Amino acid sequence: MLTGDLVRLRPLEPSDAELMWRWNNDPEVGRWMFGSYPESLAQIARRFEELPRNSYAIAFFGIEPLHEQRLIGSVRLRDAEPETGAAELDLRIGDKEYWGRGYATDTVRVICRYGFAEMRLHRIRLSVVAENVAAHRVYEKAGFVVEGREREAFRRDGTWHDMVLMGLLEGELR
Repeated sequence: MLTGDLVRLRPLEPSDAELMWRWNNDPEVGRWMFGSYPESLAQIARRFEELPRNSYAIAFFGIEPLHEQRLIGSVRLRDAEPETGAAELDLRIGDKEYWGRGYATDTVRVICRYGFAEMRLHRIRLSVVAENVAAHRVYEKAGFVVEGREREAFRRDGTWHDMVLMGLLEGELR
C-alpha cells in the first residue's frame, strides 16, 4: 500500500465498480471530468473484472482515508513511456464528503512520489479545465506549474472551455 498523511492508495477491486458507477452518474462529481458515453453498471463491472495489472504503462489506484476502509476516489498515472520518462496524472475524489479537506493534495503527493521513485519518471503532466479552481489549487500546492493552454478543448453543457496544461518535474514535488 502507498500511504501519505491522510490517504492510502490501493489497487482497485471488482467490488469498487458500483461506487465508480455512482460517481460517474453524479453531475457534481463529473462536472469537470473527461467522460465517454454513459455506461451501465454491468459495463463498468465487466471492465473492473478485467482491469489490467498495474504496470509501468498504467498505475491505477483507489483512494482511501488512512484510517478507514472506504473508497473515496481514484488516481492513476497513465501513458507512461520509458523513452520520455513521462506519464499523465488523472485524479478524482468521488466522495463529496472528502472535498476540500486535503485528501486530493495528499493523493497527488503520494502518487507523484510513487511515479518518481518507483516508476523512475522524470515528469508528470496533466490537463485541467481552466474553471476548475479547486483542482488548480491542489496541483499548485504539490508543485505543478502551468506549461500551456489548449483553447476551447473541452465541452460541457454546450460551452467550450480552455484546458490548462500543467507539469511537475522530478525534484519539484512539494
